[in-house]
Amino acid sequence: MELRHLRYFVAVGEECHFGRAAERLHIAQPPLSQQIKALENELGVVLLERSTRRVELTPAGRHFLDRARGILASLDVASTEAVRIASGEVGRLAIGFTGTATYELLPTLAQIMREDLPGIEMDLRGEMLTPRQVAALADGTIDLGFLRPPVNDPQLEVRVLRREPLIAALPLAHPLADQPAVRLADLRADTFISYPSHRRSVVHDAVETACRKAGFRPERTQEVAETSTLVSLVAAGFGVALVPASVRHLQITGATFKPLVGTTTEVELAIAWRKGDDSPVLARVLARSQALLGGGRGRGESRLGAEIRG
Repeated sequence: MELRHLRYFVAVGEECHFGRAAERLHIAQPPLSQQIKALENELGVVLLERSTRRVELTPAGRHFLDRARGILASLDVASTEAVRIASGEVGRLAIGFTGTATYELLPTLAQIMREDLPGIEMDLRGEMLTPRQVAALADGTIDLGFLRPPVNDPQLEVRVLRREPLIAALPLAHPLADQPAVRLADLRADTFISYPSHRRSVVHDAVETACRKAGFRPERTQEVAETSTLVSLVAAGFGVALVPASVRHLQITGATFKPLVGTTTEVELAIAWRKGDDSPVLARVLARSQALLGGGRGRGESRLGAEIRG
């Protein structure tokens, strides 16, 4: 039995007329009659009652017609889905976001992806520090990561999207909270809330570098892993923090963000994925993400950047 036999039979079963079915299939009537007879012989049942005036489906024929329609419909769906999957229009992708990108990028990127690529199911995971994302990429838990370089894993492709300066997060009760900008050296006596040092946090290392350039090392620190917790502790008056500028999008009552004067330390945001991953969905989302986010300093403002600021 071949698919053409099913198509021929469905046409005859729906038309109940060999002539009209032949016209519909664009074939001659005698070969069509022969193919239906061959199908009946293979099944060992009579599907059609024929007379000189009409053609009628037998009970077995009516059942077979329903099943044949379902098979052909499933085939059409499978064919359409295969084309969409091959083009990256349908599929699933797990994406990790470093803590500071969770609050700025994740909501806007998710909205844009839902509008532009509705057939792709997104598994979005926020508050993932870079080391955790690298491990998740390696074991296949996530397929794409927005993280902070450097990433020293030869199995990953890493592309820097942009650079951003560090800014100060201060409690509203801080003496410098009403200033338009602050000097990092003026915070030397404060307790610093920072990302974990033992997890090789890129931002933690950047903060250490910035403070060292400002002539001091924070003597009193409290380490937390999540950006939301860090800013919440600042808002509660437990200390101050240096964070990437994108964290200002996380608005928590009691905390304020100030640019730093005379401090040039920056952190990078990059996108990473496994080398050799030929998933069409990954390729489509990767291309769209880079188009939305741009490729770093010196390029025109990306659509995502404009939406975030506007």
